[in-house]
Amino acid sequence: MPARTTRSEKLDLRLTREAKRALQAAAAASHRSVSEFVLESALARADEALADRRTFGLNATQWKAFIAALDAPPRPLPSLERLLKEPGFFDAGPNQ
Repeated sequence: MPARTTRSEKLDLRLTREAKRALQAAAAASHRSVSEFVLESALARADEALADRRTFGLNATQWKAFIAALDAPPRPLPSLERLLKEPGFFDAGPNQ
């Protein structure tokens, strides 16, 4: 059984009476409290929404191209080099 972590944050939300009844019924059918049901459901949906931003799949050809791009030397960017050589706004002293 996983260790319990202390829940110290709170999330309030407004919902219709019908939405609350639906959540209560679904929680009861799942043998969970409404809080547990809503939290588990919301976290599952969050995982789905973020899945394509956390991992991506590549076939063998795509993987080789990806590794080649990572291993390639950086291309010259003269505009960026010029920008990085210029003094920045905060580089000037307080009397300038």
